[in-house]
Amino acid sequence: FISKDSSLAGANSTHRLKTRPPYRGIRASHSSAKTVAYKVMLLAFADASAWLAERTGVEGAMGYAVVVGLAIVGHFVMNHIDNQRYEAAAREAEAKKAEEEEAEEPEPPRNFTQRQLLHFDGTKDERLGDDKPIYLSLNGFVFDCSMGRDFYGPGGPYAMFAGHECGVSLAKMDFDKTYIDDLAGVSKLNFGEKNTLDEWIEKFTHFKPYPIVGRLVTDDMLPSSDRVLSSEELAKSDGTGAVPDGYATAPIYLGAGGKVYDVSFGGVGFYGAGGGYNRFAGKDASRALAKMSFDPADTADPDVSNLTEKERKVLDDWVKTFESKKNYPIVGRLK
Repeated sequence: FISKDSSLAGANSTHRLKTRPPYRGIRASHSSAKTVAYKVMLLAFADASAWLAERTGVEGAMGYAVVVGLAIVGHFVMNHIDNQRYEAAAREAEAKKAEEEEAEEPEPPRNFTQRQLLHFDGTKDERLGDDKPIYLSLNGFVFDCSMGRDFYGPGGPYAMFAGHECGVSLAKMDFDKTYIDDLAGVSKLNFGEKNTLDEWIEKFTHFKPYPIVGRLVTDDMLPSSDRVLSSEELAKSDGTGAVPDGYATAPIYLGAGGKVYDVSFGGVGFYGAGGGYNRFAGKDASRALAKMSFDPADTADPDVSNLTEKERKVLDDWVKTFESKKNYPIVGRLK
């Protein structure tokens, strides 16, 4: 079919194809269909090769074209495979990052008493054997400065601030101990000192940055431990109410052993929304705690008159934990 193409004729043509009947010698009757197809393919390739050589003047041009074509196809195939691998690796990395972020999800903001804040001074925890975190307060905002252990940890130049409110001291750039734990003194700073304190807070928040983990609630800001609360008043402080001025989170009251504790001071993860003990928030949980029971009937019933000796001991242990280990502030008595 190519030999009769008049366009191939020309003055500069040095090679002319010999006239040949298309695919001569193929006798389908004497060959299998597969053999016929194979021979047809070979003859077609030979004719195409001859045509390309005639056009380009290069012998074997068809072979080069096939090699180049295969190389191009191979390039696209490998790129496709690499893209698939890259996308799979990216998805895996994203999933791993999400798992790590979930595992490292920070504790919800909490309230701190001055006594609780003192614990976080970066010294060795004798019970656990690890170094304690380093928290310090600036105008009531509690920062986790553990990453600055060389400055605020034991032996550091600012170690005296660890576990304390130090806003006034830094505002005045005076290390006199009279300015330590003086949250009320912030309101008495002059204009320049207030600007200096704001710059420290800005530095801690945005340039270090040290995460804010809660607010310092000084003893004079806490309700009286002698006030008497009814069950209705107790129920209002279940962690869903308004956040008082100077607090990081709404109070969560829990009654136990005749006293009312504000467990928002370190127990938000347990007693707040979604916590395992949230059912006790805003209630007298004495009976339920004594019986180690999640039965709604025990949660709703504050009567402890018929507890067994063992159950009374369990309740006493809870009270001891609240007061000595957790240091939850007592904010009233049960009516």
